[in-house]
Amino acid sequence: MRKNLGRLPIRRSLQKVFFFSLILTTILLTSLTIHVLANQSPPQNQLSASTSANTPSLTSVESIFKASLQPQRTFSATLPPPKQDPCLHCHITGENKNLWTPLARWAIFGTMGLIFAFGMYRTGSVILNRKTWKPLTNRTAEWIDERYEISEPLSKVLKKPVPKYALRWFYCLGGITAFLFVVQGVTGIMLAFYYKPTPEAAYASIQFIETQVRFGAAIRAIHHWAANGMIIMCTAHMLRVFIMGAYKNPREMNWVSGVLLLVLTLAFGFTGYLLPWDQRAFWATTVGSEIAGAVPIIGNLALVFLRVGWNVTGETLSRFYALHVIIIPLLTVTFMFAHFLMVRRQGVMRPL
Repeated sequence: MRKNLGRLPIRRSLQKVFFFSLILTTILLTSLTIHVLANQSPPQNQLSASTSANTPSLTSVESIFKASLQPQRTFSATLPPPKQDPCLHCHITGENKNLWTPLARWAIFGTMGLIFAFGMYRTGSVILNRKTWKPLTNRTAEWIDERYEISEPLSKVLKKPVPKYALRWFYCLGGITAFLFVVQGVTGIMLAFYYKPTPEAAYASIQFIETQVRFGAAIRAIHHWAANGMIIMCTAHMLRVFIMGAYKNPREMNWVSGVLLLVLTLAFGFTGYLLPWDQRAFWATTVGSEIAGAVPIIGNLALVFLRVGWNVTGETLSRFYALHVIIIPLLTVTFMFAHFLMVRRQGVMRPL
């Protein structure tokens, strides 16, 4: 029996994680219970003070006689209402600046509870079946591969050797640009939850994000600087490709798609600059659209298309918002997919 127990496939690291999660969950639940009980029980001094303030002082016969003639009063101690947490919306928008919010408590305790339940189930399964558990990621991959058989196609796509000369830092400029595009998408979605693309509420919504939304200023700053970094990295990547002659045969279409991606990146910056709807954004858009209007033949058409008229108005803001969050991202994803596919097919250009 002792020999079988010695072979029991329970890792010590798993036991440590399990007991650590159990102890941490117990401590957190205990502290939460004490916190709730402390908020629900009224202070004794307040209750006694309210009772003594409402009780008449009967120190003489005259006061007793007068009190007997007057209608009887019922004195009841009014308990203060329990301290209630603000609404969930208040916590999300940041009206309560504390980090220990009901949303955070639910997230922490829910995660710990799931870890505890999973640890109990996994430990019991190991004890009963005498078999080690595979990692959850491996079991999920096997479950998907049994049904769709995608492991071989993915291995062909992902497991391609990279030449040593392509490990230099200046070959990573395109990858950095793609990463910054993902950052822009994530932070842009976060900002879109609170931004209102109307002339009356656009500037106010930006101020609300900056001052009221929790981490709103940080998210907007990341979005701003990642946009600048994306333009710089895309331009540097294009210069590297041009200097090394990677635009020549047979990579002409790869160069064309890269040029279009640079144009779309600049369009991202131009359309997003108007969205704060302040004086700088207004006049910068006015000047930029005037430059587009100075193009021969199609200048007036481009000017009217961008401004939705001859002047920058609220319709211009709606047009720029639609271009910034729908049209340009879809075009960028399409050309990025084609660009990466051609790079994957043709390989990386050797240095000169």
